[in-house]
Amino acid sequence: MMQIQPGSGPTALRILLGAQLRRLREDKGVSRDEAGQYIRGSESKISRMELGRVSFKERDVADLLTLYGVEGEETRAAVMGLVEQANEPGWWHRFNDVLPGWFQTYVGLEEAASRIRTYEVQFVPGLLQTKEYARAVITAGAVGAAPEEIARRVDLRLERQRILDGGDGPLFWAVIDEAALRRPIGGVDVMRGQIQHLIDLMNQPNVTIQVIPFSHGGHAAEGGAFSILRFADPELPDIVYVEQLASALYLDKREEIDRYTEVMERLCAVSTTPAETVDLLRRIVSDL
Repeated sequence: MMQIQPGSGPTALRILLGAQLRRLREDKGVSRDEAGQYIRGSESKISRMELGRVSFKERDVADLLTLYGVEGEETRAAVMGLVEQANEPGWWHRFNDVLPGWFQTYVGLEEAASRIRTYEVQFVPGLLQTKEYARAVITAGAVGAAPEEIARRVDLRLERQRILDGGDGPLFWAVIDEAALRRPIGGVDVMRGQIQHLIDLMNQPNVTIQVIPFSHGGHAAEGGAFSILRFADPELPDIVYVEQLASALYLDKREEIDRYTEVMERLCAVSTTPAETVDLLRRIVSDL
């Protein structure tokens, strides 16, 4: 399990760069201890670099490429370019005043993911929320926050949704408990607008929405909401994200990923098909 501390979480680019450096080291048969000594560091420093848990110094990476026998100008330039990108702050750093450090990690991973599967029991997933619904959710959870802060948090959520626009965004697959859709957050009008928005999103080829109906009873994910993120690079592990009240878990061990993936598959199997989802959403609108 990744231990995420405020401001120290890895971005997807750091994880990608770390995975590349690990492959190069292993292909060359160099130990972590040998690599650490070569860059005037330690074995633990190499481990943190390969896990993407620290920022990268250009000198360290250049020296490692030399140690690993990477001499081609194109290859070295590509890796060094990735170093520059990995060290650049993402767009979400503009929202540092309202964005917890433990959630910065998720936004960075979300931005780079090729597929996101999420299960929600209490709210409509953030990437699918309307502005009015998002404001109602955020206001309820930020008691005492100034209107300006609420507005900033809403803007952040809407900015995150941009990854679903266009043809290069991730495949987004949401399984939502019917309870989240029956709870009139923000009032009847807000909820009607939100559910109509979900119906409209079903027309996007990269968005799939399923609902676990009340009629099903108990199910495999009664422990709470979670997301599974996958990346285009096969060397990058899937990441399971479990949000808590004031922190989050980022799970990356194979057995953890397999367990949550199995639960997600069970949820999909007992949920509505996309066509049934639209019918159910329309019924919910008429019931409001």
